Amino acid sequence: QVQLVESGGGLVQPGGSLRLSCAASGIIFSISGMSWYRQTPGEQRELVAEITSGDRTNYADSVKGRFTISRANAKNTVYLQMNSLKPEDTAVYYCNAEARTFNNPSWIQYWGQGTQVTVSS
Repeated sequence: QVQLVESGGGLVQPGGSLRLSCAASGIIFSISGMSWYRQTPGEQRELVAEITSGDRTNYADSVKGRFTISRANAKNTVYLQMNSLKPEDTAVYYCNAEARTFNNPSWIQYWGQGTQVTVSS
């Protein structure tokens, strides 16, 4: 099993910055892609940013130029640097990772519990 634990959410004023972190733990053999999603009440979860094991990145149009995803493979950790935050960025942010464990050769998607980001004055 793999556990993902997010941190770094909170309340920030418009124009401010936050950095989210997500650390994976467990009997991990390998992690492939890692990503961040977000969800607001009554809406579907949407992809915010993703990063491959080779550090290729992809962003939602709404966050391009403001958010940066990165990863520290040695720490099994993915980050999301969020700058120039807007009220519409308010959501619960979820970490996602595709991983294999030592006791299961299948690639499985894992999710964190979510962290609240609120952008408000």
